[in-house]
Amino acid sequence: MAYLSNPTYTKAVLEAHGFSFQKKYGQNFLIDGNVLDSIIDAAGITKDDFVLEIGPGIGTMTQRLCEEAREVVAVEIDKTLIPILDDTLSTYKNWTVINQDILKVDINKLAEEKNAGKPIKVVANLPYYITTPIIMGLFESHVPLESITIMIQKEVADRMKEGPGSKEYGALSLAVQYYSNPEIVCEVPPSCFMPQPKVSSTVITLKCHDNPPVECDEKLLFKIIRASFNQRRKTLQNGLSNGLHYSKEQIAEAIEKAGFSPTIRGEALSLEDFAKLTNILKSL
Repeated sequence: MAYLSNPTYTKAVLEAHGFSFQKKYGQNFLIDGNVLDSIIDAAGITKDDFVLEIGPGIGTMTQRLCEEAREVVAVEIDKTLIPILDDTLSTYKNWTVINQDILKVDINKLAEEKNAGKPIKVVANLPYYITTPIIMGLFESHVPLESITIMIQKEVADRMKEGPGSKEYGALSLAVQYYSNPEIVCEVPPSCFMPQPKVSSTVITLKCHDNPPVECDEKLLFKIIRASFNQRRKTLQNGLSNGLHYSKEQIAEAIEKAGFSPTIRGEALSLEDFAKLTNILKSL
């Protein structure tokens, strides 16, 4: 089977199987070999690695992953793609496809069965509409992760990298940076996909921390972060008063103890600032 990372082979496979794109799954198949090389290189796959691929499509990236990794499990929600994957991956022996919604897969169990519970590598070309739930699901369920290398909408990748003071900075930025070190790999124009999306994409690698960069109660930290950004125009004090079980007086006291202005807004605080505030509120 020839590599699928060009329009000719991709069209041939789709026509042979009578495949129709389904808008509800946000399907955009990669047809650029150079971008595919960049993803594989950034993921740093070796023969020792077990790789989880989310959304294999017709197997364009899966083929390459099978060549580089010890074992690949691909999770695909669209059942009409399963016979196509059986065809395009027929020359490889080290893969399995799970026909399921990735949000319903027990990835901890998968890591235990396939990788003895050691950190796994995730590679994906994610549908834009479900990018954040998938990434946060991986992080918050504490799946043993070494890295996540993903193709996502450019604006979402930019948010992951942002720091305090930017209008793009928010809860997603803080969550990604709490769990990992995000590194932009390359930008990908719409012309690299079939069909072409309306927006540009970015390949980003999230290299997961062995331990979080700050010490605090994780659940309370993210409650505080979410409350701080629920209504961005509000001050931190007002946002926390509406979103947490602490009294206004306790919140005002914590903000003062942390050395912040009473009128400061959430987007001005770094991850370290939020951790400091978390520890103070936890002690009240």
